[in-house]
Amino acid sequence: MAVERKFIEDSILRFRIAEFMKKQLERAGFSNLSIQKTPLLTLINAEVTNPGRVIGRKGKTINEITDKLRTEFHLENPKINISVVNKPDLEPQVVARRLVKLIEMGKNPRRMMHSMVKSIMEAGAVGCEIRVSGKLVAKGGRAKSFRAIAGYLPKAGEPARWVKKALLTAYPKPGAIGIQVRIAPPDVKFPDKHSDEIELPSVIRATEKFIDRDAVAAQVALAAPVALEAPLAQAIALEAPDVEEAQAPVVGQKEAPKPRKEKKAPKKKEGE
Repeated sequence: MAVERKFIEDSILRFRIAEFMKKQLERAGFSNLSIQKTPLLTLINAEVTNPGRVIGRKGKTINEITDKLRTEFHLENPKINISVVNKPDLEPQVVARRLVKLIEMGKNPRRMMHSMVKSIMEAGAVGCEIRVSGKLVAKGGRAKSFRAIAGYLPKAGEPARWVKKALLTAYPKPGAIGIQVRIAPPDVKFPDKHSDEIELPSVIRATEKFIDRDAVAAQVALAAPVALEAPLAQAIALEAPDVEEAQAPVVGQKEAPKPRKEKKAPKKKEGE
């Protein structure tokens, strides 16, 4: 039983380290994590969208995380390796985290789902699915489930193991909402799929693309070359609430003339 218990304890330790790193790297856009244990050191490879937040000023933040790994998990020589995610739209953890923030801000879940599915497919994914379920209506309403799917996405058999998955939970005021994201990466060749042409549903094709202002600001702060697909002003307009859009004047439409006030007759003086 000693050998079996050693494997179980090692798996539990890896799970605890992974959960700790997810919590520490949440603000940096955590995407993926892998742990390699050798006799000399424990190498932790983390993929994030904003490595500047992980490293910190003069390496202060990453040194604090390394000290916590050494003291809390009793690792002899931990080493953290940070890499940048090249295509955030193909990482389900990043997409799910972005959708969590938007739902907690009060955005329309169905509109955001369709917009993100369109961005994922334009990034080159073979297929994707986003499922949102929970208290999607006002407080006291019944729970609902929405799904947006496009492309080719196997769900059973050996090809289903190649699909990337992420499961997160949003906590708006009405109640908890579960978010599940599945993405089939473009570099995977499925044996039962022969055609490379992927046609998006008409609902997703007609959806306006959403641009996350936080992601754009993070890339600008890193002085990285960013190729925006739309002007930032257009992105801000897409995020504006529906009430403000309804109140905005239409281009080319003249304002209605204001009614003129009737002049009152002068009062007559006594004796006239």
